[in-house]
Order: sequence, then structure tokens, then C-alpha cells
Amino acid sequence: MTRRTAASLLGWLTEHRLEMDLLLEELVLAESPSLEPDALGRAMQIIERELADVGYITRLLRGGVYGHHLYARPRDRSRHTGHQLLVGHVDTVWPRGSIAGMPFRHAGDELYGPGVYDMKSGLVEIVFAVRALAAVGLMPEVTPVVFVNADEEVGSVDSRRHLVRLARGAIRAFVLEGASGRRGKLKTARKGSGRFTLTAHGRAAHAGSSPEEGVSAILELAEQIRRLNTFNDPGRGITVNVGMVDGGLRSNVIAPVATAEIDVRVPTEVDARRVESAIRALRATLPGASIEVSGGFRRPPMEPSSANAALFRRAQELAELVGVHVEDAGLVGGSSDANLTSPYTPTLDGLGPVGDGAHAADERIVVSSLAERATLLALLMLEPVTPCSTVTASESHDRQMRSEVDEVFAVERSERTLLAARAPGEVVGRPESDEPDLEIPEIEVCSSGDS
Repeated sequence: MTRRTAASLLGWLTEHRLEMDLLLEELVLAESPSLEPDALGRAMQIIERELADVGYITRLLRGGVYGHHLYARPRDRSRHTGHQLLVGHVDTVWPRGSIAGMPFRHAGDELYGPGVYDMKSGLVEIVFAVRALAAVGLMPEVTPVVFVNADEEVGSVDSRRHLVRLARGAIRAFVLEGASGRRGKLKTARKGSGRFTLTAHGRAAHAGSSPEEGVSAILELAEQIRRLNTFNDPGRGITVNVGMVDGGLRSNVIAPVATAEIDVRVPTEVDARRVESAIRALRATLPGASIEVSGGFRRPPMEPSSANAALFRRAQELAELVGVHVEDAGLVGGSSDANLTSPYTPTLDGLGPVGDGAHAADERIVVSSLAERATLLALLMLEPVTPCSTVTASESHDRQMRSEVDEVFAVERSERTLLAARAPGEVVGRPESDEPDLEIPEIEVCSSGDS
């Protein structure tokens, strides 16, 4: 890779920065909260249009209650060098109408708006990296495959099957979540995330005339919350947080039912198994009370790997050609779709623009970083296939482990049914297929499990 190539790409993208801003504005104004398929469909159509305009074949993949997902690849492609995966999501945490209180606006070199950092600006990067490569006459040796899902903010419950299938055959994966911190750090490791519901059952009774006949589910839940708190281990990076509680009927009734919603973050698969086992081993403490636990880990940890580290080092070298220094963010507490791709292929996350305020009212990006980060993405896409010559003994993931990851972190069908019952709205547009139309050639390439 030459500085001339980097300069050509950066120059083209800098010249088209206004167009990047306009596309980002269009996407932000197309509010697309998770679990509202009609709104998600309108935002997805914008990305589909942009990729189709640059010569990509697009397919909508059935997404059930969450909205459909987008798969796209170049019309002209090599069938013998594999594919690289570019991942983004169109859904946001912001309900429709948020734009009124969080208007899309510029303030110096910063741009504000709901979803601007997490992660509609990353989608703009994908579109313009593809456009820049076409404009300067460069075609990646490894076919770019774009996958944009509609349910990342709710755990990629439906889209994980597509992500895993695509990642299994990919040479590498680039996830366009926003960069970490104001220094634009990239992400090679993330904690796994789980969500559990603990329900305590008691027995209702009149709180004034016959309290002795009741069993308080709230009192039982309080004891369980105390126990859950003991599972925290800051030294190991394990967090167990009871973020929501609910229960009772009225103040004069002994509560028959109470629930707690629990968020768990862990750095390793071993920790995930240990903490989940501990949660499921909880037992009721009050006579006549009972408890039940549902849920599980939605995303496995993105554990540090030599393959991810090698991909980061190459990104660091390429960034220097753009005049940008990037660092590794280390272990990141939040999870993303990189957690789902990393067990199967080398993965680099945080390639979106520099910014801050994800899920916050001051969500924003640094506008000048858009062209630089899109240039870095384009340069990474130009990287050739690197054949495997040896197997690194220290790499922990093998095919057996990947199979276990699939099994351990499967979302319970009952939980999906519950979400389906709650999801409002109807799907806009009809999906064209259930699975991506992707041929995965058998070639010897490095993956996170074999290098």
C-alpha cells in the first residue's frame, strides 16, 4: 500500500465531505428505533439505495419482529478470494420524536443528533469507502460484503444467524461502531453481555388484617438482589447489575410477585459460564417463596486473540499513511456485533468516526474524522488475502470452541416469543430471502481460530 493510494482516497473523500454530511443528515432524520419495523425499513431503504447506486446487489433478509436486515455485495466480484465482512446497524435506542429535542446540528467540528455516533455515521463510512474505491479505480481483491442489521441495540437476537453464517466464511470482519474516546481508539476485545430476569413468587395476603398468611415476593427479591451483588468482581472485570425492579399489587397487599432485570458483563467465556451457573443456582430463602431465572448471554465475549491483534497492527500501519495515529482501546465494557463475528474470523471494531455520547442526549461525532476513518476503512478493504502458513499454538479458539459458543450463547426461544408479542408496528417492504446469496470458496486463509 502506498502513500499515493492513501492520499488519493483521502483527497476524494475530503472533496465529498458535504455529501457525507448530507447522507448522514438524511439517515439521522429517518429515525429508526429498535422494535419499530416500519421506521427501520425507511432508514434501511436509504442504505440500500446508496449501495445499489454504486453497483452493489442488495437483498433484504427476513427479520421477523425486528425489521429486515440488509445484505449487499458488488455485482462484479472475484469468486476465488473469499469475502470480507463490513458490519453496521440501522437501529438506535432513541424513540421516534427524539429529533425534536435533539436536532441534527453542527457546532464547530462536531455534529449532533440521535444515532449520529451509534452508528449512522458508520453506515455513511461504509457507503463512501465503497464509493471512493470505485472513484479512484481500485477494486479490493477480497470481495466486500455489507451486512446491516435492524436489531443490534436489542442484542442482535434475530440477525445473529446471518452474522455468524457470514463470519464463518469471511477472511476478516470490520465493524463500524464509533471509535473509543476522543483519541479514536480501535477495539479488539469486548466484554460479553447477558440479560437475565429473576422472578420471585410469594403469596398475597392483606397487609393489615392477615400479614402472617402472606409471603412477600419483594422481601425475597431483596435478598436475591443482595446475593446477586456478591457476584461482582471488579478485579476480573465482571459486573452484575440489577437495573430494574418491579413487583407488588398495592401498598396494602403482601406482594405475590416481584421481578428484577439483571445486566451481566464478563471478559471471558469461562467467566460467562461461571456467573450464569451461579445465577441459576440461586434458591429462595423464605418459607413458601420460590424463584425462577430466565434469559442468558446474548453475546459472547470478544476475547483478545492474535488474529485480532494482527489486524489491529495492520490498521495502525495504514492509519499512519492517512496521517492518523490509532491505538488499541483494550477491553471495552459494551458489546457489539463484533462479539458475534470474532469467534469465527479476525475482527476489528471501532472503525466509525471519533465521537462521544452514545445513548446520551449529547450524542455527537467529530465531523473531520469521517473522511479519515472512511479512508482507513477503504485501505483495509484493499488488503490482500494472507495465506496461513502455520497454526499458532497460543490461539484458544478452534472449531470445537466455536460450536460451544453457538450453543452456550443461543437466545432462549421463550425470550424471543416474549419480545415478538411486545413489538409494535408492521414491516415495510417485503424481504427477498431468508439467507444471503453468498458463495463461500474453499481457500486457505487465516481466521481467528487457525492463526
